[in-house]
Amino acid sequence: MVVYAADHMTDRPQARQLLAQAIREQYGLFPLPAVETGRRGKPFFPDYPGIHFNLSHSAALVLCALDSAPVGADVQIVAPRRPITVERCCSPDERAWLRGRGDNWDDFALLWSLKEALVKQRGTGLTFPVSAIAPPLPAGTESLLAQDGLWFRLYQGEGWRGAACGLTPPPEQLLWRTLPEEKNL
Repeated sequence: MVVYAADHMTDRPQARQLLAQAIREQYGLFPLPAVETGRRGKPFFPDYPGIHFNLSHSAALVLCALDSAPVGADVQIVAPRRPITVERCCSPDERAWLRGRGDNWDDFALLWSLKEALVKQRGTGLTFPVSAIAPPLPAGTESLLAQDGLWFRLYQGEGWRGAACGLTPPPEQLLWRTLPEEKNL
């Protein structure tokens, strides 16, 4: 698995530009192959069933994960939420985990990224209740987690948190790229 990242996104189509750049670098494919979406919205390359990918963007950040098996990625800008959000979206164990870490929004963004990466890897999309989506919870400062045959990697930077999930351990380092300015994919 490889995970690409970019910041300074100013336009949503730039997420596809990062995907195009990653596909070109990893597989030598240009232009970007046709993309379709599955029944639950998971994107895929119909002409390249052995290449799996997932995209996530939040504000100016983009993550793009590639692998030979289903993969999920998510990035979240850290921002305060209404307190009811935690009650609705987190299980009792997750709420206790958040309380134990000081009830800060950095950890909520991390938890949300883990939930999103998990459902994106599975291809199920967010299901309700969201509190029933149960990713692993980090015990300390660890960044690599495992659960039910899946691997999770946590990523973070100033004001953002992210996660990737797959059958193989996500890399420790993100491959940071500059978003191309051309619109040709």
